[in-house]
Amino acid sequence: MSVFFLILFVFLFNLIFFLKFNSISNFLAFFDKPDGKLKRHSKPISLIGGLVIITNVYLIIVLLGSFNIYPIFESQFLFSVIILSTLFYLIGLIDDLKNLTPNIKLLLLLFSISSVIYFFPELKLDTIKISFLDKVYYFKEYSSLFIILSFLLLANAINMFDGINLQLILFSSIIFILFILKGFIPIFFILLLICFTFLGILNYQNKVFLGDGGAYLISSLLGCTFIYQYKNFEFFFFGDEVFIILMIPAIDMLRLFIERSINKKHPFKGDLNHLHHIVYNFTKNKNLTIIITIGSCIIPISFLFLSIKTYYIFVITLIFYLILITYMKIKNK
Repeated sequence: MSVFFLILFVFLFNLIFFLKFNSISNFLAFFDKPDGKLKRHSKPISLIGGLVIITNVYLIIVLLGSFNIYPIFESQFLFSVIILSTLFYLIGLIDDLKNLTPNIKLLLLLFSISSVIYFFPELKLDTIKISFLDKVYYFKEYSSLFIILSFLLLANAINMFDGINLQLILFSSIIFILFILKGFIPIFFILLLICFTFLGILNYQNKVFLGDGGAYLISSLLGCTFIYQYKNFEFFFFGDEVFIILMIPAIDMLRLFIERSINKKHPFKGDLNHLHHIVYNFTKNKNLTIIITIGSCIIPISFLFLSIKTYYIFVITLIFYLILITYMKIKNK
């Protein structure tokens, strides 16, 4: 009965957001305004996507704690998740509203991660295991550095992957389903999927954007959960398996970094050369673009469940990605 009540309550809560999103957006004045360059939508679009997600995160944590029907993170780790997610969301929101420079964003993210790790060392990883190796690798004094770099790269990879409606919401939902199937605090992600379903509808209709606030927030939730499952569950994702799950956004970010550096541009400065831009310029169809980009993400994840070695998955996915990018770039000229 408690689980049914939770699902119903979260459903009704998000239904109110869904029906009143325009009034809420106008009241808060959270809008993404077109600039004719990177932002090519025809009219201001609501930016409450990130706000809806973080409100749901708070609500779900309070509800699960109140009913005590399912454990959700250990107390100290839970505090680190709440604080880091809040900081990431606020940094992204400020960037959405004030358009921060890439260097300022990077410094704010760096400061946030470093501060949380300092006060909550539970977020650090002391070891990492690779699925096809028996050896355990110890970070020792480099543990903090590894986590800081991991969160920075994840935040930017996820943010760069949010450039076309529905793409990031679908990708995140797929990972949430993986967490549910593996038994990683499933009720939390089941309830969060209710939020993402309503947001997905509004985002697909071009009525609500996640914004940098939503993208950074999602990256913090994914990063914290990957760490928590590794440290607390028997059947966890190995380090290389986590990379495979995130591989398409990761290698697309790496490609963009390399190309921007070659062209003497800031590696974190936005452009219209992301995977979804290239695919859309080729297909001229947003729905088909989503099918191709999300399909590209599903391929390596599916291989994991076929018990294929991750180094084979990496090579196959990398070759597929490079062929796809190269072919479409040539055709787009």
